[in-house]
This record gives sequence, C-alpha cells and structure tokens, in this order.
Amino acid sequence: MTTITMPQLGETVTEGTVAQWLKKPGDAIEKYESFVEVSTDKVNAEVPSPVSGVLREIICKEGETVATGAPIAIIDEVAVAGAGGAEPSPVAAHAAPAAVAAAPAVVSNGAPRGGNGSVNTSEVLRGVSPAVRRLAREHHVDVSSLRGTGHNGRVTANDVLAAASRGPVAPVAVTRAAAVAAPAGAGRSTYAAPVPGTLVPLSPARKIIAQRMVESLATAPHAWTMVEVDVSNVWAWRAKAKDRFQQEKGQPLTLLPFFIHAVVGALKANPLLNARFTDEGIYVESRYNIGIAVGMDANLVVPVIRDADTLSIAGLAIAAGKLVEKARAGKLGADDLTGGTFTVNNTGANGSVLSKPIINGGQAAIVTMEAVVKRPVVIADAIAIRSIMNVCLSLDHRVIDGTASNAFLNHLKKSLEAMGPTGDL
Repeated sequence: MTTITMPQLGETVTEGTVAQWLKKPGDAIEKYESFVEVSTDKVNAEVPSPVSGVLREIICKEGETVATGAPIAIIDEVAVAGAGGAEPSPVAAHAAPAAVAAAPAVVSNGAPRGGNGSVNTSEVLRGVSPAVRRLAREHHVDVSSLRGTGHNGRVTANDVLAAASRGPVAPVAVTRAAAVAAPAGAGRSTYAAPVPGTLVPLSPARKIIAQRMVESLATAPHAWTMVEVDVSNVWAWRAKAKDRFQQEKGQPLTLLPFFIHAVVGALKANPLLNARFTDEGIYVESRYNIGIAVGMDANLVVPVIRDADTLSIAGLAIAAGKLVEKARAGKLGADDLTGGTFTVNNTGANGSVLSKPIINGGQAAIVTMEAVVKRPVVIADAIAIRSIMNVCLSLDHRVIDGTASNAFLNHLKKSLEAMGPTGDL
C-alpha cells in the first residue's frame, strides 16, 4: 500500500488543489502514469504514480485544497512480472510534475488499440499532453474518440478544436458547477468562450488568480504613477532589426526585450524597486528575475526570465519568446513560474494606453508597457510627430515612496529614449 501525498510543485509552494482525478477507485494504474491533476498558484501539473497498482481510495475531492505532504489517495501495489515482488513504494510528494510514458502503438486510423483490436482508452489518454487534456475538458470533447493527427497519431490541440467545432461526439463528464450553470438549450460556457445568460464555472487556476489578486490588494497599499516616454528611436531600431532577427534566431523581436533591458538598469540604480516587504524588514533582492505577464484565453501566467541582468537585448528576446511559447502550449513548469523579483506587463499589446496593474504577490512593484501611439509633441519650441508610450507603475507603499518610484521611472525613461535608432543587440 502506498499513500500518495500532495506534491510540492515549487520551492515556495505550500499547498495544492486537486483539480481533477484522472482515475477512479478500482482503476488500474501503471507506474509513471498520470492519475491526478493538481493546481497551485504557480502551475497546473499532472502527477504520475510512483508505483503500479490499483487506486484503492481517493481522500481529497476535486476542488479541495490541502497542504503539501498531506495524503490525497491510497494505491494498492501489484507485483511486477519477473521482479520477484511488489514495486517499491516511494511517496509521491516529490514526483515529477509530468508523466513519463512511451508513445502508444498506432494503427491505420490513428487511434491506439488494445490487443483485441478495440480502442484502448487508457493508452489514448497517456499519449495526450496535459495542455490538450485541459483544452478537451474546456470544450467537453472526449479525446479517446478522436483520430490524432500529431506525431505517432497523438491527439493535438487542433484535433480537439476541430472536434469541438463539430459538436461533442462523446462528451466528457461535466462538473456539477457547469451542469448548474448552463440552462437547458444553452451552449456550454467557458472562460475562453462565455455564453450570455450562463454562469462560467471557476477553474482551479481562476480561483487561485482571484484569491491572489484580492490578497495583493488587501495586503499591499497600492500607489500608482506614470511617465510618457518617447520611443521613436528605439522603435525605429527594432523595425530595422526585426526581420533579420526573426530569420536568424527564430523568435520575434518586439519592444519587450528593449524595455526589460532598460528596466534592469533602472532597478540596479533603484534597488528598493527590486525588493519585498517582510515583517522583519524590507528584503532587497540580489538577483534580477523579471516576470513577464502572459495573458491567455482562460487565465494569466507570469513566467520568469532569471538573471535578466546577464542577458543582452537579443538574449532577452529569445528568453521571452521561449517562455511565451511554453505558456501558450501549456508547458510551463513550476521552475518557470517561481522566483520573480519584479514584473513587466505588456498591456499595450492589447491596445491599452493607460492601466493600473495589481502587484504580483511578494514583490514591491509592477510596471506596464502601454501602446505606442504617434502624437504631436513639443521639441525645442517646435511641434514634431513622435512615437510615445505611457509607462505605468503600481507600487507597494510600504516599501516604496514617491522619491524612489519617480527616480526609477525617470531612469527608465532616459534609458529608453537614449536607445536607437541603431545599435548592437
């Protein structure tokens, strides 16, 4: 018998929420097969079984939040042929957050089958990534009914979306909240596709986001300020370099890496912005780990570029591009989402020209890049058309006052305005 405990998916994570049980009591489980999905304030992850056996008991219900190390299930181990005994029984608290499983065998129609020629549902599910499973649940599509078009016949996100557009052939179980939310005849409502007149069920990730935002506002006294920045020259530099950069590096060259580079310089000149409040005092961070807010259809994540001060503008562009790709593919791990010391939010990518962001918990400030807008400005008593970007800063007033925040923004403004129109990335 092996008692499975809530895994610690990150060094600062102290609790987790059972998002969904992928197995039910009595189901067989193979070693390394995912049997439960867990959500934390940092990441969603499927947890693999450390042993082969049968799920005897589920201790925690879906949606229940418990401390790391608390029991969540019991698995009865089974003997492995040729092993002379039962599998070893390590506790799952330190298991890797993703299952290690071989790709299933594929037959001519792309669906994995068992030895009798029937579709083997468990084998289908083992070949599907966590991101695709979540997408299937949101659209109420049974992935075991799909013919995968991916490598070795795996079901992809496009397969799920195509099935959803045709309507569910064999819908997966709807949660109690969703069943209550949607009136008879109405389409199923999700955060990514809300239906008027229905209640959108809260996913574990959305519940955690709501909780953290309320905690941040309730704990940290927020203050707000902004500056206007003339980004005409750096915008011209980026425009000249972007096509070649894309060809050589395989990543887009946006304004974000230029901005992060300037932010790091401003943080070095004003260390209180790269700090956090504690009951014992204000802890000033020694590393410059920059979180970048990435908005997706159903939630918001903030992956972290570690030691951003060691990277060039080109290095920052590559690092940011890879994190955004992982976020949108649902492949971010706990290490990608922890350890941030300061956050940059590119709200301008969605057309915003002014915003008041909420500080990421455990940090002292968050800064935004707003949309770049051509405006007439006065330069040396003459009117010129320039590319102007508002930069907004929300700050924890327990840590930072007006002097420090204005010094940071003025340093950031001068750095950005000094960049371009040409340079070395």
